[in-house]
Amino acid sequence: MSRMIGVDVGGTFTDVFVLDEDSGTALVSKIPTTRPDQSGGFLEGIGRQVDDLSTVGVVVHGTTAGTNALLERKGAKIGIITTKGLRDVLEMRRRDRPQTWGLRGEFEPVVPRDLRLEVSERTLADGTIRTPVDLDEVRSAASSLLASDCQAVAILFANSYANATNEARAVEAVREIWPNPHVSASAEILPEIREFERFSTTALNAYLQPEVSGYIDRLDTALKRGGFGGEFMIVQSNGGVMGTETACRLPVRTALSGPAAGVIAAGYIAQTAGFDNVITGDMGGTSFDVALIANGKSMLSPQTSIDFGMVVRAPMIEITTIGAGGGSIAWVDRGGLLNIGPESAGSTPGPVAYGQGNTRPTVTDANVVLGRIDPNSPIGGKLERMDVEAAARAIDEHVGSKLELSIEAAAEAILRVANSRMAGAIRLVSIERGFDPKRFAFMPFGGGGALHTGAMLKDVGIARAIIPRYPGVTSAMGCVIADMRQDFVQTINSLTATLELEALGNWLQGHIDEGMALLDAAQSRFDAREILVELDMAYVGQTHTVAVPIAITVIDGKVKNFSQDAIEEAFDAAYAATFGRLLKNGARRVMNLRTAVIGKRPKFDLSTLAPDGGSVEASQAGSRKVHFGDAWYETAIYDRLSLPVGSEIEGPAILVQPDTTVLIDPGLTGRVDTFGNTIIEPSEA
Repeated sequence: MSRMIGVDVGGTFTDVFVLDEDSGTALVSKIPTTRPDQSGGFLEGIGRQVDDLSTVGVVVHGTTAGTNALLERKGAKIGIITTKGLRDVLEMRRRDRPQTWGLRGEFEPVVPRDLRLEVSERTLADGTIRTPVDLDEVRSAASSLLASDCQAVAILFANSYANATNEARAVEAVREIWPNPHVSASAEILPEIREFERFSTTALNAYLQPEVSGYIDRLDTALKRGGFGGEFMIVQSNGGVMGTETACRLPVRTALSGPAAGVIAAGYIAQTAGFDNVITGDMGGTSFDVALIANGKSMLSPQTSIDFGMVVRAPMIEITTIGAGGGSIAWVDRGGLLNIGPESAGSTPGPVAYGQGNTRPTVTDANVVLGRIDPNSPIGGKLERMDVEAAARAIDEHVGSKLELSIEAAAEAILRVANSRMAGAIRLVSIERGFDPKRFAFMPFGGGGALHTGAMLKDVGIARAIIPRYPGVTSAMGCVIADMRQDFVQTINSLTATLELEALGNWLQGHIDEGMALLDAAQSRFDAREILVELDMAYVGQTHTVAVPIAITVIDGKVKNFSQDAIEEAFDAAYAATFGRLLKNGARRVMNLRTAVIGKRPKFDLSTLAPDGGSVEASQAGSRKVHFGDAWYETAIYDRLSLPVGSEIEGPAILVQPDTTVLIDPGLTGRVDTFGNTIIEPSEA
């Protein structure tokens, strides 16, 4: 069983990447995402490339099922059992507002107030149990929630991160009568200080459990029915993968898993090609996702907001998302301003040119009208030809006539607005965070990213771009590349001067043992295992913490205790690197211990994807007129996958392949490297 399959389900397309490890060959497919059940497209995409699933060893899936359920508020009906006086924590949040400077705005938590029930119990911040939990009240509350048809329940007790005894007893009582495994406990999901973040993450986990676990079970059953006997894994938002059992228990960790897989693949491809600093731009049918990789490492954030008030406290790759995908709809507002998105035509009905009922122009329609996309070769495989004339009429009606522009000028205006928004997202993750984009390469991927390469180089000032071999399925490739990773956190909340090193070592040992057990339970082969340890630390009186990496020694699976001096020295180094100076004589506090246990999965040789032989002349597939700026240019068309290593293509040119189109603007040159990537840079004067 030498084949591995990565599947990424996006809002518009489902992408499949099939790798044969023995031969090093790859097969790709891209089909429209099926709705409302995404499992249909998942299975159809695999079926297009694999006849016999018994030959497949691993299937890894990047899913948007959890993200979509949160954004669309389509999770399960759930209830909450919490400490008396805390039923409104989810609704009060941090007393923030949807519009920071506005007086209007509404927020409705995923659990209505009548399903947030209180029971008698109290644990103090130091772990002392002042009031034991009343189990009769707990059972009564659980029965009441079941009578209200709740499918899942979250148990959220005050300060359970410091002592989980009351919460654990309540969980045991609830599980005795709850008819399914969908019981989430805050001390199990996030044993970390800060009530709202812990409550929110646990409640959202319960909210997703029935939906995500049901979806994964359907896929697992269908794969096994087709003869699959290997390992089925799910991508996490931190860029690692986990087993399906863990994913069903912790579905909140699957939010943004598809985009995270794309960033992992981009980092590996770029580093292999000699680029340590990369800004990624994943342009699908619905959104444009941007991430920054510095010195070969993607940025991890300890928490994110999926939508206003829906906070997930879990390690996630930092990804900035805007509504500027190929299906994003162009519209003119009452003030006469041209806008792009956030509404998208998605896979159904899709752009106007798809002829499935949409009448409003999209970014893809603009690219089709300007000749940048071949209307006779639409991606997805379910359409023979795109309707250029219908797209032109829609652009003229909804944009051109309102702004008094020709069809070509209106289409160019649509792309300029989309490009401006995309460039703004790139500046947000680079310039506004102190990174000079000139020191980074831009890696566009997704079905539409490579069409906008030239605009990003010009608008942002990035020196060059690297187009991966299969940009349209990069996230699916990332599923195959991603390592297995388990993250743990535990609040310590102690001054370094009084820190109990033995207790800290015991917590760390527990994290390592659990993480290693999960790796052992997996059927994957690992080239190596890695343990990363960080402490969240701050000076006494400070609210926000600094992540402090801690070097540890593990001998025969056991942690060698680290010293107080080493912890304080590591804090000083991290604090000085962040803020430029230290606070003399300031007392230091350790808030949280964070541990990551990583199983390094084997990586395949990207050079096996590079073309073997061929010539530039044989790769040319004619030419056509393409509009750039304010004129039409006769533009050479090439079959990108047959261009040999070392090829240099002067713009304007178009490189076509089944999963995307690569546009080389006038004044730019594309070069094929030894891995089959295309490096695009300004032409030499």
